[in-house]
This record gives sequence, structure tokens and C-alpha cells, in this order.
Amino acid sequence: MIPVSCVFDQAILTTLLDHDPVVQDYRQFFALLDWSLVQQWEDQQSLHRRPPTHSEAAYIKAFLLRIREGFMYSTQLRRFLLKHPLLIIELGFHLELDPSAPYGFDAHKTLPSRYWLGEKLRTLDPLLLQQLLEATVHSLQAEIPGLGETVAFDVKHIYAWVKENNLRTYVTERFDKHQVLSGDPDCKLGVKRSTNQEQPDGSTKEKKELLWGYGSGVAAATTPDYGDVVLAEYTQPFNEGDVTYFRPLYQRAAVALQAFPTHVTADAAFDAWYVYEAAARHGGIGAIPKNGHGHPEMVRDPDAVPRCAKGLRMTPRFGFQHTNGYRAQRFGCPLLFPTPTGEACERLSSNHGQGCHKDPNWEAGGLMRVLLDRSSPLYKAVYTQRTSCERINSQAKELGIERPRLRNRRSIANLNTLIYLIINVRALQRAISINRGLLPMI
Repeated sequence: MIPVSCVFDQAILTTLLDHDPVVQDYRQFFALLDWSLVQQWEDQQSLHRRPPTHSEAAYIKAFLLRIREGFMYSTQLRRFLLKHPLLIIELGFHLELDPSAPYGFDAHKTLPSRYWLGEKLRTLDPLLLQQLLEATVHSLQAEIPGLGETVAFDVKHIYAWVKENNLRTYVTERFDKHQVLSGDPDCKLGVKRSTNQEQPDGSTKEKKELLWGYGSGVAAATTPDYGDVVLAEYTQPFNEGDVTYFRPLYQRAAVALQAFPTHVTADAAFDAWYVYEAAARHGGIGAIPKNGHGHPEMVRDPDAVPRCAKGLRMTPRFGFQHTNGYRAQRFGCPLLFPTPTGEACERLSSNHGQGCHKDPNWEAGGLMRVLLDRSSPLYKAVYTQRTSCERINSQAKELGIERPRLRNRRSIANLNTLIYLIINVRALQRAISINRGLLPMI
């Protein structure tokens, strides 16, 4: 809506909007998002409740502006918009008309309060934000051929806004994981980094860096010419292990791409059979360093058949469903199965006279995990793309993801999605510019 005032008529205000550099910058930025999704969401919501004072699109645009401008607090956002009344019109807030005002409306009465801006960030529909993020992936696919053939996974730590994370403040029981913090009841204690320090006697001692907060999981893809793209994101409290992010991220990435990735890659924290399984089912590999998790390595032949403690090739007996959710293969003592050989072994009397046995994971992903050639050119080429997540995390850090001034999980999760939206829109702007430059001059 273009207001009218005693100073500027509608024609002049329209001209001002068309020539204001800040308004034009945000108009071009917002044009790359699919706002029809927001309109459809509002139409569905209007069937069950009265239309709100301001549109959902206006709030989302305001929060995107807050992140782009580097504002940590809603107060800063509101103060900035009061200084740029033309932006208030451009964002689409419902104007409180006042013809005596220079721009035809009362900016103070139009803008939501600081409290309501914070509350609105918390109550934004996360599914709607996910749909907007998916739409940017579809737009990027139209500009970047083959996007998403290889997908990388990683987790970024987020510090909760609590005094327990401030080492300069005295706090009793700072790292008691069972307590619920008053500053942010949703955050959890987790390990940011674990290192082994050598002691004077030559032994090593594990040192853990702990923090209260959240983890932001990201699935990303990269291409040499176009750079890095966010395919999916997922936020959890920080006490969850990195590998727990994989399944929701993989599902969201597949939905966004409307196809399953061929290859996946991640660091050693994602070394689980079902991560490899996702790639094996679609003819790809899981380029992930092997992580023994402190367990001794099973000696196997090139076809994955294990060998016993004496070095003998074990005998396959039967398959069964393991309690950990995968298909396992039972291998028995070669001195007893399929028929006893009569050869002596001190382990023959174990397991009720059946000798030693092993139950390796016999799923395609489980076999890939132990048989994959991690020195092959394909593995190295796929694993190199893991750095796309590191570059995405670096961009997200610059946009304020690491230390948000928020005190609940839902607000932080919504903020994270909005940050990744900005990263993808920037990638889309870059891709459009590159493709435009590749077109032959007519």
C-alpha cells in the first residue's frame, strides 16, 4: 500500500521507493524468494482464525533484514526501520495512516513492539520456513546443472545465551548436565571439542571443551564454478551426537532435491553403517573416515568374511535381524562348522560348545564401511567436497549463528533457517550472475 501525505503524494512516494538504494537492494533480494508459499500458508490459516494485523511475509522479510544488517536484538531492528520509513512500506507492514506525517503513516504505531517482534520469531511456522528454503534449492537447481549429486554433512555448535557459558562469571555446578538453566531451559550441555593431552609421565589425558547450547546440522553441496549451497538444515540441543543429524538432514535434502544424492561425505563423527547405506542404495559411496570408536578392528578377508583369533577363515551359518536394526550374518568356528575337523583349539568349548562366532553387519552400507578403498581417486574426490559444509558454517557464523541473543530452542531454530535462506539467496544471485555472463552477446 502506498500512502499519501501533505508532503508527498502517491506518485512521489512511488518514485522514492523506486530510487531509494536500500529499498532497491532489498527488493531485488526478496524477489528471489517464492512468496506464493507464504500466501498459500496465510490462506490456509485464514480458514481457522482472523487475519493478523501484519502479513506473515512482512515479518519474515523483517527478520531477514535483521540478519543481513547484523542486528542481534529486535530493538536494533525496530530502530533501523524507524530511520528508514520507506523500508516499512516495502516490507509490507499494514500502515497506520496519518496524512499529516511526512510519509503518510505513523511509523511508531505501524511497527510491532520489540517484545512482539521477539515473540513472532518464536512462533513462526518452521514448516513454512523449510518450504521457503526448499524453494531456493529448486531455483538453484534450475541454474546449476547436477546440483546435489554429492551431499556433505556437518554440525555447527551454537552457544546458548546463558551465564554458564561465560567463564568469567562464577557459577556453581557450571557443567552439571542434569540441571535446567533459567536463562534458556531448552539448551543442553555437550562436548564442543575433545583432545588428548600428553602428561609428564608420557600418558595421555582426554580434555573436553564443554558448552551449553545447540547444534545446527547442515547438508550442503558445492560446484567449482558456483560455490556452496545449503540443501537442508536441522537444529537440536547440543547433547545429541553428530550422527543423529544425518537421517533428518538426508530426508530433507532428498525432498528439496526431489531426488536421492548419489554420494555422501562427512567427518568421522558420521561413521555409521546407515550413512553408507544411503549412498550404497543409489550406486554411490559414503566418503567418511573410519572411526573404530575404541573397539578392536575385526580381521576380514577382501570379501568381508571374518577370520577367527587363530587366523582361520570363519564359516557362514545364518543371517538374522540384529537388535541394532541391521541385517547381520552369523559366522561360526571353522573347526566345528560345517563339520567338526577334530583339530584342537582352546576356544572350542566356549559358547556352549559351539566355539567362537562373529556377527558382522551384512547390509550394503555395513559392508561398504569396511571394504571401501579410502585411497581411491573417487573417495578422495568425494571427500574433498566435505569442505563445503565448513564454508557454509563460516558464512553462517558471519551472519550471527554462533552466539544468538535468544533464549529458547524454537526461536534459535527459526533464526538458523532464516540464516541459511540468506546464504542460498546469495548463492542464487551469484549463479544468475554467472549464467548471465556465460550467455553469448547478441
